[in-house]
Amino acid sequence: MTWRPPSVTRADILSGVGRQCGSSEVSNIEALFRPFEYGELKLRNRVVMPAMTRHKSPGNVPGDDVRDYYARRAESVGLIITEGTCINHPAANAYQNVPFFYGEAALAGWKRVVDEVHARGGKIVPQLWHTGSARHPGAEPDPSVPAYTPSGLTQTLEPLCHAMTEQDIADVVEAYAAGAADARALGFDGVQIHAAHGYLIDEFFWEKSNRRTDRYGGSIANRGRFAAEIVASMRDRVGPDYPIILRWSQWKQQDYTGRLVADAAGLEEFLAPLVEAGVDIFDCSTRRYYQPEFEGSDLNLAGWVKKITGKPTMTVGNVGLDSDFMDSGKDHVSIQGAQTRSLDDLLDRLAADEFDLVGVGRALLANYNWAELVEAGEFAALKPFDKALLKQLY
Repeated sequence: MTWRPPSVTRADILSGVGRQCGSSEVSNIEALFRPFEYGELKLRNRVVMPAMTRHKSPGNVPGDDVRDYYARRAESVGLIITEGTCINHPAANAYQNVPFFYGEAALAGWKRVVDEVHARGGKIVPQLWHTGSARHPGAEPDPSVPAYTPSGLTQTLEPLCHAMTEQDIADVVEAYAAGAADARALGFDGVQIHAAHGYLIDEFFWEKSNRRTDRYGGSIANRGRFAAEIVASMRDRVGPDYPIILRWSQWKQQDYTGRLVADAAGLEEFLAPLVEAGVDIFDCSTRRYYQPEFEGSDLNLAGWVKKITGKPTMTVGNVGLDSDFMDSGKDHVSIQGAQTRSLDDLLDRLAADEFDLVGVGRALLANYNWAELVEAGEFAALKPFDKALLKQLY
């Protein structure tokens, strides 16, 4: 039976068609500062600090400066999602000075972060990460370990990596599950899986990087099996009500135009196994939140995911800023600065329940009190993003 999505626009949602939750009328700013509750996760507002890699953890251990960086923002945002933290697998890491999520020292560092965030009234979840083909020769912690990928392909699709066996897959699934159990034991308010941007899980999703002929390759359902097994294993460890968030994207670092699905029917086929496995919230990573995802509707990716699954979703991408994080040229990718941008369209969409949560990234690096300024209507006080901000933790 072929599933045919209705042609739904944001105007339909504004008029009440397809609303996922009823609420009394509120102003658009008030919509951003409504409390949010799902399972054990209870947030003061809809503003989320998304994961942003900072390379500020020498020895792969988050220190006091990392603690203070998150704590400063915990006083006003609804939820913090930490930078990517590497799971306990020998090929998980690709970069210097990124934090790990295993080992006594690293977990003790994260415990200090959690405690300080909670002391400031905030909520926080770790992002668990395996970098896949991004790993390069000589990377920590063991330089002799190659990159692990679904089909042994590099980011440029050359056969120079280790093609994962089914035992390798089982080992990574177990490492994710152990990370989720540690997150709960440390007092985190949930856990996020990084399944986006061309890293390992996303490499299983994408047909260009997944050329397997076993049960983990072929159809979109098979290519999603690895992620579904990770989610289900994590769910077994943390219980039925502990929030599991999955971040995914159509675009890849190695291909900004890359797409997993071309239409809503394909999206439903992709999402159904993940929902069944136990995903609670989908973090829908786009480069520009305001762009429609499919023809025939002006819903963005988060809007479509919420419509199809009924699950809460988070939108992200250029919130409050006028240009992308990265500028892709023919031979390089460079980090760009950005000026502030009106929130009117974003707030219209949120007030209409197109999505539930809003990821504020670079704008929150430039303004640790972004949420306070927006709630007070002090838009003129918001500072633009400068790439120099990435050199410090503040």
